[in-house]
Amino acid sequence: MAKIRHDDNVIVISGKDKGKIGKVIRVEPDKGRVYVEGLNMIKRHQRPVAGRPNLQVGVIEKEGPIHVSNVAIVDPKDHKPTRVGHSTNEQGKRVRIARRSGAELD
Repeated sequence: MAKIRHDDNVIVISGKDKGKIGKVIRVEPDKGRVYVEGLNMIKRHQRPVAGRPNLQVGVIEKEGPIHVSNVAIVDPKDHKPTRVGHSTNEQGKRVRIARRSGAELD
């Protein structure tokens, strides 16, 4: 599950938003869910709360969770879905790489 992290660019590979690309804004590893910016939008009703004057009220739209199996990392070279591998760079630091092209993801 640690293969997809915050700020990664991902593509949705199944579901209603299939083919769309976005940036991961939140990861819930224990539930196996990711929240992608602008994708899987849901509507929620929000009441005013005493003591929180800056809170948005009314019907708000926000990102819903997507299961991690329904998204894939986007290859930085050709913008297609890829798997994630690990390698060491010249400084000996462990980095994530795209299996498709070998480009570094970090």
